Amino acid sequence: MTEPVSLHSSRIDQPLMLFALGRSRIFAEQVAQQLGIGLSPHEEREFEDGEHKTRPLVNVRGRDVFILQSLFADREQSGNDKLCRLLFFIGALKDAAAARVTAVVPYLAYARKDRKSKPRDPVTTRYVAALFEAVGTDAVVTVDVHNLAAFQNAFRCGAENLEANQLFVSHFTPLLLESEVVVVSPDAGGIKRAEQFRQRLARTLGKPVGAAFAEKYRSGGVVSGDMLIGDIKDKDAIIIDDLISSGTTLVRAARACRDRGAQRVFAAATHGLFMGDAPTVLADSAL
Repeated sequence: MTEPVSLHSSRIDQPLMLFALGRSRIFAEQVAQQLGIGLSPHEEREFEDGEHKTRPLVNVRGRDVFILQSLFADREQSGNDKLCRLLFFIGALKDAAAARVTAVVPYLAYARKDRKSKPRDPVTTRYVAALFEAVGTDAVVTVDVHNLAAFQNAFRCGAENLEANQLFVSHFTPLLLESEVVVVSPDAGGIKRAEQFRQRLARTLGKPVGAAFAEKYRSGGVVSGDMLIGDIKDKDAIIIDDLISSGTTLVRAARACRDRGAQRVFAAATHGLFMGDAPTVLADSAL
């Protein structure tokens, strides 16, 4: 029989500790409430020259410590800023003799640059993994990472990916009870993610759900490709993706679905970055 999950460290009979950096605190407070614990206090100090330091304000010796920091850019800090602050704090916790440190990073910066697409390209996902390992991180937890295999292969410490599929299934099920449904991947790279969602949705609805994917090529920041593979006509289409940045990929797929006779077009993505003109782009009537 599987043992019940405990919030207590295997090393000492004390609850795990949860810290949250910057603007991730609001989300972390909800996580802490679900776990039945409080956020541990820390100091984040800015210096006049733009440098900074972060330190725990409680004893972490021998403790099982989690830090929540999502690495997306916002108006206050870039993804680089957040990554640097997180790494320095992990280092400080390890220096303070924390037994185990887990970085909970719902959005992992640079996860999209996971392969060489052109000669002499960087593989930045691997470099980010090396930075986490260098400061002594024991495990990294993320949510719907862009390429699961690349993520798992890049890290030599623990690497866990949580999936949002069931949340999307729960949301869409009451909307789709009376219609024929097809799940659409906005590009070939997302087919596996879309297929996992499609299978779960079909089981929940108790009826067949179709599959389709859109053609997409990206080179030098320019996206092309207009073909759509799959039966869309007179069906409700759900475009599923891991993230929305500018929104152009999503809208291209939505227009292709409309052109081929989709009745309604929905879209769902785990990470909403909404960069640049994304609000205007996503206002397209195809969605």
